[in-house]
Amino acid sequence: MYFVEDFVSRPEADALHILLRRDLAWQEEDITVFGRRVRVPRLVCWYGDAGAAYRYSGVSHEPLPWNETLSMLKDRVERFCGRRFNSVLGNLYRDGRDSMGWHADKEKELGSNPFIASLSFGAERLFRLRHNKTGETLEIVLTHGSLLLMGGRLQHGWRHSVPKAREPKTERINLTFRTIFS
Repeated sequence: MYFVEDFVSRPEADALHILLRRDLAWQEEDITVFGRRVRVPRLVCWYGDAGAAYRYSGVSHEPLPWNETLSMLKDRVERFCGRRFNSVLGNLYRDGRDSMGWHADKEKELGSNPFIASLSFGAERLFRLRHNKTGETLEIVLTHGSLLLMGGRLQHGWRHSVPKAREPKTERINLTFRTIFS
């Protein structure tokens, strides 16, 4: 895991947040959790190369084609971390009540040791990690313009979440660049 707090400068991050909020195809969706359908507590979108389909929690996602902003961000992240990505999952947390429950990104389409680059814009949010065996926890505050890289065996030994916030929060957009293997 590697964290870069100011990957994107504040003025550029402000402008990108506006563009991403306006131009991406945000949608509500329902997923299957413990055998029942529930509404996802955030808005989502899926973009990528043709054929980079992704399935999680009982929902299949066919990618929308890259737009100019996402392509630029993908290229920038790829140059920084020396990895190639063919897709991005967008999450829009509308306020502090929107969240992401405990999970690991280890679907078979992501390969044996997934590498994920997580880029954040907007309100700061707490990102929690919990070790599967020891219960050890780590917390990182994901800041406006920050980049979090997760790779190696991290998804095998740890789960992560973005919990609901106790204090009021404004919008946050998170882009998680991934490589889907067909």
